[in-house]
Amino acid sequence: MNIPTPDDIKKKRRELNLTQADLAKLAGVSQPLIARIEAGGVDPRLSTLGKIIRALNEIEGKKAMVSDIMHTPVVSVSRTDSVAKAMELMEKYGFSQLPVLEDGRPVGSVSVDAISRCIIGHESEDIKNKKVEELMEEVFPSIPPTMEAEFASHLLEARGAVLVYDEGKVVGILTKHDLMKLASERWAENEEE
Repeated sequence: MNIPTPDDIKKKRRELNLTQADLAKLAGVSQPLIARIEAGGVDPRLSTLGKIIRALNEIEGKKAMVSDIMHTPVVSVSRTDSVAKAMELMEKYGFSQLPVLEDGRPVGSVSVDAISRCIIGHESEDIKNKKVEELMEEVFPSIPPTMEAEFASHLLEARGAVLVYDEGKVVGILTKHDLMKLASERWAENEEE
């Protein structure tokens, strides 16, 4: 078993986006002690080092994976479905966008924005009878279920939803709402502590 060096502790703390004060609080030690340990200015007792390692491991274990927070099964439409069906599904589930799948493979997406643009541009036409493919937008990005949710958040900023693939199949979908729900749960946990 290797004892972590001051650089190992500092590197792991930064990977977990923790300040020295955050780590000190979690480990039950002072922030100046964390600073001195990381600088190599003090040789901590084994019990202190154990507290720090346990705190780092606990935080690392709390990292949410995409598979922990994704929606499954995936609610979708096909390109030949009517816009009315897409609207009904969006309203029923409270979604603002849906993937368009053919034989389980993504071929595009449809959103409230696309439907709204069509309604505004074609007031006299019966939008509900149009096919989804007439309003279809680009395919959502895809990610594996083993990706950390934190990294998926960068993709969500651009598109609002990402598809989760495992062994060549769509197994879930992740939305901005899922990340907000995760954040709310974390805040609630922190308030209880």
